[in-house]
Formats: sequence, C-alpha cells, structure tokens
Amino acid sequence: MKTPTISTLIFLLFAVFSCSWAASVDIQDAFFQCLSGDTSISSLVYTSNNSSYLSVIGFSIRNPRFISHSTPKPLVIITPDHESQIPPIIYCAKQNGMQIRIRSGGHDYDGLSYVSKVPFVIIDMINLSEVTVDVEQKTAWVEAGATLGTLYYRIAEKPNARVSSR
Repeated sequence: MKTPTISTLIFLLFAVFSCSWAASVDIQDAFFQCLSGDTSISSLVYTSNNSSYLSVIGFSIRNPRFISHSTPKPLVIITPDHESQIPPIIYCAKQNGMQIRIRSGGHDYDGLSYVSKVPFVIIDMINLSEVTVDVEQKTAWVEAGATLGTLYYRIAEKPNARVSSR
C-alpha cells in the first residue's frame, strides 16, 4: 500500500479549508440578502471586510484571552440603534443557520457573547444604552447596552435618589 505524499495531504487540507471558507461566505451572503429589505440596518453592519471590524469586535472584550487571532470571529457584527431593528436580524440569522450572540453592557468575562465554534452573528447592544430613572416610582428603565456605571451615574443625578436592596 502506498502512503500519501505530502502534496496530497496539503491538497486535502487546502480543499477542506476552502470548502469551510466558501460555506461561511455563502451563509454571510444569504444573511445579507435576507436583510436587504431593511435599509436602516445597512450602516450598522461590520464584517471582516470593514476597516473598523477589529476595533468593533475588540471594543468591549474584557478578557484578553478572547482577543487572539485563533479565537473564532463572527461573520457579522451589527450595532442596532433602535429595538425595531433586532427582529429582522434574528429572523435572518435563524433562516441561515447562524448562531446569535448578544453583546450588552461589557460584562461578559467568559466570552459567551463573542465566541462560537459555528458561524455566528453578534448583535452588539452598545447603541441601546439609555437609562431612565423615576425616583417617585422607585424604578429604572435600563436598556441592554447600558453599563452598571451608567446606571449608577443616572441614579446619582437625581436628587433624593438612593439604591436599596429591597
């Protein structure tokens, strides 16, 4: 029996990686085709072709373990600026077999918001960070992209406001 040559092994490796890359591109194209009806989202989309992609993905990563080149990256990062933009993103991701990762107020030290072993999209909630505090009702409306620091700051702005554990 003849053993495979190095050139055969290299060819097989190249073929496997080419197929997986092509599949990712096809999924990404189908995802964009699905989203094409919603023009309000197009300026909020980042792919590896965007010059700002790496800065957007690395912006809120708190654990340096997930910044390495070997860490799987999302096919797409979307930063919606209105909650109505989220349902079509979820629909199109599911239609194309993509996992969805939600990145919110920057407190994911385990990397669950920006790492996956399968094709995935990140919905980055950074633009949805409004905090509204109602002292009389003792309530606060906090959007998903807000940080705890922003919440505490908004509470501190209000006269006679305090945080209690009850």
